[in-house]
Amino acid sequence: MGRYIDEILQPGEKVLYSTNAHWIFYLPAIGTWILALILVIGSRETTVQGVVLIALAAAAVVALVALYLTVKAWFHRLTTETDVTNRRVVHKTGFIKRRTFEIALDKVESVDVDQSVMGRIFDYGNVTIQGVGEGRETIATIASPLAFRNAITAR
Repeated sequence: MGRYIDEILQPGEKVLYSTNAHWIFYLPAIGTWILALILVIGSRETTVQGVVLIALAAAAVVALVALYLTVKAWFHRLTTETDVTNRRVVHKTGFIKRRTFEIALDKVESVDVDQSVMGRIFDYGNVTIQGVGEGRETIATIASPLAFRNAITAR
C-alpha cells in the first residue's frame, strides 16, 4: 500500500512536510498491556489455586483487549496521512471508508494549534485550518503540530 500523497501529486508539485497521527494513540493499549502484566505477576504471588486461575483468565482477557487496542491504534496511524506540498495541504484518513480534504496554500487564511499540557510535553495537538471561503477543518492529535503549522505558513 503506497502513500496517498504519492498517488495524487500534480506535475511540479513536491512534498515539503509530512506528519502523522501521534504515538499517543497507543497509550490505552500500553495501559492495558501493563494491567495484563500485573495480573500475570499477581497470579504468581498467590498459592490459592482458584485465585491463580481467575487471575490468569483475567490476564488473558485483558491481553486480548490490549491486542485489539494495539492493532486499532497501529491501523489508525497507518491509514492517516497529513502532508504539506508546495501548492496545498492534504489530509487523509481511513482505508476502505476514506475521508480526505485538500486546501490550496493560497486559500489558507489562518492555522490554529491547540495543545493541552500533555500535548506540549509529548509534542502533539490539534490543528485547525481556516480557508478563505472554503470552511474550517480540524486535524486531531497530530505529531509536531507547530512544525506542521510553520510548514503551511512559511512561504
